[in-house]
Amino acid sequence: MTAAARTARVLLGAFAVLTLVHLAALLSGTATVAHLTKPALMPVLAAYVLAAGAPRLLAVALLFGCGGDTLLQTGDDTLFLAGMGCFAAGHVCYLVLFARRGAFPGGLRLSGPLAAAYAAAWLGFVALLWPDLTADLRLPVAAYSLLLTTTAFCALRLGPRAALGGLLFLLSDALLATGLAHWQQPPAAQFCVMLTYTAAQYALADGVRRTDTGHERPGAPGAGRAYGEVSSTTV
Repeated sequence: MTAAARTARVLLGAFAVLTLVHLAALLSGTATVAHLTKPALMPVLAAYVLAAGAPRLLAVALLFGCGGDTLLQTGDDTLFLAGMGCFAAGHVCYLVLFARRGAFPGGLRLSGPLAAAYAAAWLGFVALLWPDLTADLRLPVAAYSLLLTTTAFCALRLGPRAALGGLLFLLSDALLATGLAHWQQPPAAQFCVMLTYTAAQYALADGVRRTDTGHERPGAPGAGRAYGEVSSTTV
């Protein structure tokens, strides 16, 4: 095993431990530990992907997630919108990465029913949320959720790990959105949000990394061949 591989393994272990500590703090109500560990999650994951040889833009996407994590936990309404903007920037980074790997809709023949299903899910969810959101949140939530849905749809073309990450990200942010709309929340809602969020970021990052290393390629069996044939060249 090379030194870089050992470093990557250590960093991945550190991310796993930090995630477990954060989730345990949420369950136990240890607010100080939860607040301290949350901003550290994505930088450690970003360090891991860099050590594993993934592109820098992937680390940038994760660091935008760190910015969002930090701003959202302040509880300030203005900073909340800035945090949403950070997550949106992270999704733009993901979409650029996907496009370079041939997974963006402009470069493939889309499955019409599947695209329609994602579009209908986005439109229906926004329509349900709209009356219960404050006026200043309606357009930002609608725009951000459209960007997130696009990320999740494009991730389907990159392989099963990235596809799972996109779906988990949808679930995590759907839970957050229902909280913004003051809907009834499930038990341990914040724990559920962070569990699905950390798993989503890891799965998306690992999906991109595996595409680069050849473990998963757009168009390979199990990686979404039904959605079109594209080049397997990565950038």
